[in-house]
Amino acid sequence: MVLPSDLPLDLPAVAAVVGRLRTAGCVFAEDEAELLLSTARTPAELSAMVDRRVDGHPLEHVLGWAEFRGLRISVDTGVFVPRRRTEFLVQQALDARPDASVVVDLCCGTGAVGAALAAELAGAVELYAADVDPAAVRCARRNVAPAGGRVYEGDLFAPLPAALRGRMDILAANVPYVPTEEVGLLPAEARVHEPLVALDGGADGLDVLRRVTAEAGEWLAPGGLLLFETSERQAPRAVEALSDSGLVARVAMCDELYATVLVGSQPGWYSSATSRH
Repeated sequence: MVLPSDLPLDLPAVAAVVGRLRTAGCVFAEDEAELLLSTARTPAELSAMVDRRVDGHPLEHVLGWAEFRGLRISVDTGVFVPRRRTEFLVQQALDARPDASVVVDLCCGTGAVGAALAAELAGAVELYAADVDPAAVRCARRNVAPAGGRVYEGDLFAPLPAALRGRMDILAANVPYVPTEEVGLLPAEARVHEPLVALDGGADGLDVLRRVTAEAGEWLAPGGLLLFETSERQAPRAVEALSDSGLVARVAMCDELYATVLVGSQPGWYSSATSRH
């Protein structure tokens, strides 16, 4: 383990950090200790960070950042933490529309999806994002700034500029999809420290997804794609929601990341299919 030069600690002190994390139930205590040690600037800051992690705060909230597709994404306390499985949604968008020039990150949280797409698409990108949570909006603005992205606060499409209607090449909507009665079963890191609005998707977990699909058609450009993340169990009902809104659905699954992504398009642009990676 390599320690930062401005934080001189001896090996017993490092072992103590690992020991505290392991005792608190951190499965990857050594890896987490290395991240904490590389981020903390002083012994006092390290001690405070370890205390927060031991108390159950998500590691990304303690660090203040998360890695997402090679980017260091700023993550403020109380904001939804970008999951590694959501990288699969980004890859599906890149594979399907590498030529996209107008990207919208709806229910953006930290803005990680939009930031990653803007960084990896080949050409110049107009990037827009929106979230109903003011804390998420403040965080996302920092993360999309390098791409010149703009972030709006409000409910789904409502705060977006009307001029975007019919222009979206990629509409990535990382909607909440946990059924209400299952929110209490989530790990404490999520249900205690992340906003409920980013987790609770209603009775069957698809309430917000249905609201997005109901309006998406008028916002998508010809050949534009709508992408959601959901669970494998929910995928058939999510496909129905897309079909009811006049969109054609494709389901993609990644066993390695335990990720299920729905890709919706206007009729004539995409055929229904299920692919597994």
